[in-house]
Amino acid sequence: MLWVVLAVVGSAWAGVATERRWGARARSATGRALEILLYTLFPLITFCGVNRLELSTGVGIGLALGYVALGVATLGAWVLGRRVLRLDRPALGAVLCAALVANTGYLGLPLSAAVLGTDQLGPAIAYDALVSAPAVLLFGFGVGAAFGTKAGEGFRERARSFVLRNPPGLALVVALIVPDSAVPDAVIDAGRVAALGLAPIGFFILGVHLRHEAADGTFSFPPPLTRPVAAAVGVRLTLAPAVMLLADAVLLDLPPSYLLQAAMPCGINCLVVAHVYGLDLKLAAAAVAWSSALVVGVASVVALV
Repeated sequence: MLWVVLAVVGSAWAGVATERRWGARARSATGRALEILLYTLFPLITFCGVNRLELSTGVGIGLALGYVALGVATLGAWVLGRRVLRLDRPALGAVLCAALVANTGYLGLPLSAAVLGTDQLGPAIAYDALVSAPAVLLFGFGVGAAFGTKAGEGFRERARSFVLRNPPGLALVVALIVPDSAVPDAVIDAGRVAALGLAPIGFFILGVHLRHEAADGTFSFPPPLTRPVAAAVGVRLTLAPAVMLLADAVLLDLPPSYLLQAAMPCGINCLVVAHVYGLDLKLAAAAVAWSSALVVGVASVVALV
């Protein structure tokens, strides 16, 4: 558990220090890094994770409930963002993306092993690969294409942006088609190594954006908790896990890792979607920061107890 906390906090503060030292050059470099990740490492990791997934563990009605939980969270985000806060399209898209995209891979998997034990890692991997990954690649990128300022005008242009700016989604389709026996082990090993490095990279980029987006030029952590940020964090950390807890109590005994995965914070991939499609990047970064800090803090206390 300690190494997870150190990786998250250390990477974020390294990003803050880098932006303070190099300013615009750091921001430009992280923007290019997000695009490189989108077109190289993300497709590789997606392909390797899905192609070699063992479907015998953790697959069941609980995974279907994971989609129900995401749907409820997204509906709650829409009501708050559209009806209550009356946000503009980029901000509303950021809130919806924050509700949809959970950090079940780079934070959820190590937390499942650290808090629940390694025997829960199999179901946690299944949840990440079969619920969270498609949710990001189909619905998260879809929100970006529908609400972003960089996705074009009209349905045809936005649909084209969704396809052409979603290499991980294409990798997911290919992974489902290509038999695992046709993929060399070296490719799978490369994907696993890349996945291990994404969490520090992602939180480093988050630190750069948080430092840049400080409203008055003075950095503070956590960032200001505005009403849109609170809405994004609230629906991500309450509605989705509430659905899973209710199902666990009423219908069946779900694997504990399913419940933990449903309560994961807003995913780093929110930053990728916001950057590529033109959603409110400041809002997305603040939602990731607040939700990650809350989850890591609570998990640390639970692990110590």
